[in-house]
Amino acid sequence: MAKSYLRVLTIAGSDNSGGAGIQADLKTFSALGCYGMSVVTALTAQNTQRVRGVCEVPAQFVADQIDTILEDVGADAVKIGMLFHSKIIRVVADRLKDHKASRIVVDPVMFAKSGDRLLKEEAMQSLRGEMIPLATVLTPNIAEAEALLNREIKTRDAMEQAARELCAMGAKAVVVKGGNLSHQSSDDCLCIKSEKSRKTIHWLKQARIETSNVHGTGCTFSSAIAAYLAQEMPIKEAIRQAKSYITQALTAGAEYQLGKGKGPVKHFYQWW
Repeated sequence: MAKSYLRVLTIAGSDNSGGAGIQADLKTFSALGCYGMSVVTALTAQNTQRVRGVCEVPAQFVADQIDTILEDVGADAVKIGMLFHSKIIRVVADRLKDHKASRIVVDPVMFAKSGDRLLKEEAMQSLRGEMIPLATVLTPNIAEAEALLNREIKTRDAMEQAARELCAMGAKAVVVKGGNLSHQSSDDCLCIKSEKSRKTIHWLKQARIETSNVHGTGCTFSSAIAAYLAQEMPIKEAIRQAKSYITQALTAGAEYQLGKGKGPVKHFYQWW
């Protein structure tokens, strides 16, 4: 009998510097024992300091990429990253529903670590209405959760309320990442919707790691969740394992210097 790969597909933007986007996703899948595939939604010209430009991929070509993968290879999990505008959001949602894709992790990428915008304003409603309801897990940081809910999030209680409200938009689980809320900790708030539609809150606590090498942390975390879901872990355990992975990748990466700005995490800390 031939062996089978654990197959994980990323649908996201390309980061030519290698720290975030599809490049970070594929590194994460490989580090966690999965076979990674990609659908490119946009090309970015960026480095550790800034995003210089974005070149979008035509929506029909995004659809063609998804179809060719899912018609042939298939996927045990899907990670969604940078979608850039509403046309791409609609076509991705349509193709995933048509192919009955499951175990979908949605990272609502809106801003680069440099602050540059990676999602157009007009796409926000499409993201809320068409992509979030498909999510097995939604992974916004504080700024992204604020944009999705049109209000500020300044406290742990506000994080819990935000996680519940985002869960009510249709996601099975939501992780509001709290790395920007405190200088002492990087605690994340997890809300999981039960079979009875109850929304249970869990906190994933972690002391803050002192490092400027944080480029691609969100991409890596969400990709790790997808990799663990592909291994058929329960949602809560997949998220906890992903939190452990990104914490260790950040810790290992803190010892390195790459570029003049925010460097990457060390995806292959287990290997070299």
